[in-house]
Amino acid sequence: MEENEARLGILGGMGPQATQVFYQRVIDRTNAECDQEHVPTLIWSDALMPDRTRAILEGNADMVRDRLISSAKLLQNAGCTTIAIPCNTSHYFISQVQKEISIPVLNMIEETVRRIAKTNAKKVGILATDGTVQMGLYQEVLEKYDLKAVLPDESTQKLVMHMIYEEIKKGEIGSEEIFLKIDGAMRAKHCDYVILGCTELSVYANMHTISSYYIDAMEVLAECAITACHHTLKEDV
Repeated sequence: MEENEARLGILGGMGPQATQVFYQRVIDRTNAECDQEHVPTLIWSDALMPDRTRAILEGNADMVRDRLISSAKLLQNAGCTTIAIPCNTSHYFISQVQKEISIPVLNMIEETVRRIAKTNAKKVGILATDGTVQMGLYQEVLEKYDLKAVLPDESTQKLVMHMIYEEIKKGEIGSEEIFLKIDGAMRAKHCDYVILGCTELSVYANMHTISSYYIDAMEVLAECAITACHHTLKEDV
């Protein structure tokens, strides 16, 4: 590797399909006309990473934290200069991971909320796993930017979890009927935007047409990864 060459490390496998979609987003959003103009990237898809939501809610978070740190060190030692983790729930551990390595780990949650804060939004909905919601990962950052967090009601949250775990993680494309129910429930709460705060929901968005009412955290992370590696974004068509 040339001295000072930027190299993106993707700490993935959470889930594997989300990792694939994320890397495709990086390719699609990079302003490149040949191979050499794309972002040099190393992907570590650790599919054996324990389920983040279950580990957090059941009090077994240490095993996920330790594995994330080990994986981040692997990418750093391989010459990566920036790390992106396309998994929202794993950001519960991001400050602990960052303390253990010397290269930056992009914060998908912070970057997503910062982008929304540049608009005139006041109320922002959150669609995410129980772990992300119950740990307040998005709520804390939204509050910092004086934005009101709006959570799904209990029955709607169950639909969100069903889509994530019983559909997308099992390789299905996701039920449009269920998503429309979720959409209706969030619009009824008068959100200005709704964050797709789980990368499985980003996979759903990759397979279906959804409106700009939804802010896809994976898309934000992909764009930040590109610019962090000193490449330019492709202009929107």
